[in-house]
Amino acid sequence: MATDTAERRAAHVRGVTVTAICCLAGLAAGVISATVAEGPGDWLGVWVFLGALLVQYPIYSLLHRAGLDRLDTEEFSAKDHLYVFFMTFVLWFITWTIMLTTGATI
Repeated sequence: MATDTAERRAAHVRGVTVTAICCLAGLAAGVISATVAEGPGDWLGVWVFLGALLVQYPIYSLLHRAGLDRLDTEEFSAKDHLYVFFMTFVLWFITWTIMLTTGATI
């Protein structure tokens, strides 16, 4: 019973960690895209998103080496990779769209 609870807690911590990193990376990519891209047709904004997507995996590896055993990227399934892509994309897209629509600058 205690082992089951510990495993469930570790899985929950893993999920919260991955979600937080995806959301923060997408948010940062959206702000950077709005800053460096000239508009919605500029491909530089998409490259910023792809960069934010690729930067996450070394962060997961560092966290795994720091002690989060469940955060091994070699054990990620296709579902995990799609989740990382989708969450990062959604936050990037929403942030960049809001900044383009409102004319907000940093």
